[in-house]
Amino acid sequence: MTPSTGARHFASDNYASVHPEVITAMTDVNVGHDAAYGADAATAAFDAAVAAEFGEHALGFPVFNGTGANVISLMALSPRWGGVVASEHAHIHRDENGAPERVGGLKILEVPAPDGRIDPASLDAWAGDLGDEHRAQPLVLSVTQSTELGTVYELEALQALVDRAHALGMRVHIDGARIANAAAALGVSLAEACASADVLSLGGTKNGAMGAEAVVVLAPDLRGRLAAELPHLRKSTMQLGSKMRFASAQLTALLTSRDDAGDPLWQRNATDANAMATCLRAELEPLAAEGVLRFTQPTEANAVFVEMPRTVARTIRETFRFYDWRPGSTAETVEVRLMCSWDTRTEDCVRLGALAHAAAHPEA
Repeated sequence: MTPSTGARHFASDNYASVHPEVITAMTDVNVGHDAAYGADAATAAFDAAVAAEFGEHALGFPVFNGTGANVISLMALSPRWGGVVASEHAHIHRDENGAPERVGGLKILEVPAPDGRIDPASLDAWAGDLGDEHRAQPLVLSVTQSTELGTVYELEALQALVDRAHALGMRVHIDGARIANAAAALGVSLAEACASADVLSLGGTKNGAMGAEAVVVLAPDLRGRLAAELPHLRKSTMQLGSKMRFASAQLTALLTSRDDAGDPLWQRNATDANAMATCLRAELEPLAAEGVLRFTQPTEANAVFVEMPRTVARTIRETFRFYDWRPGSTAETVEVRLMCSWDTRTEDCVRLGALAHAAAHPEA
């Protein structure tokens, strides 16, 4: 096995190391025996942290990964004949190997979202299928905050979308793999970044955890039913951890571990990642001004989407890993995604910018 080089890359915030405060939290619960399957002190602490963050009515259910959180959330919100309206770019549609459909039995009903954000009016295209026994019933809206294209729903826009979905009889799920980045960008709490959605997939792994996510029930009217049903859904979808104290400790650390200024760890990590994306974009701006590069999306959270010559991309890739997003506007270009993490540093951004400049101007 090739050992880690300690390098920091721009491929994904899943590449990042685990935050030391999360490691400490896991070490603190790694003492002796404690009850399995969530009947432990660390999970009780997580329950209290969820109530403090999202309201006394909220319920949290730790799971292993984001796909599991999404599938369980969607199954909890929809009957078997239901459909899930989602962005054309949604992770549940593009990047989960059909898990909501294979495991949950739920049809994904896509709507256009050129910048990753769904227009409330687009929901009407599916609303006409309500009551038609030949069609999957559009009973859930899944919204990603921040989006797969690195954009963020402003609070009023998100509330308008949630309100429209509710008016059409849909429940609303938030894919919050990067909800912390959205909240940090907006300067609001995690709860506020969800507007009045019904269920949240709370991301931890992309925000400094080792491997922990959670399904969070937000809607007060769902508390009773889902308190009874979600334990069975979690187990039957193979997302119930026996040594749950270690997953719970990670999530609790993100929610409650504070620095001297009183800022929680989730906020600090997300703020740092967002700031590094802004820094990286600034390093590439001169090449964009020259017409060498073209930013394809606004940089509102921790991702930079940019179209560049394939020759430039190849040069950068000799040092940093990152993903091609889609073909460029010409055969000689490619659109790439550059993702920043809680542990990205200014020198990483400066180095990538220098490599791009050198590749674009080999004569210099």
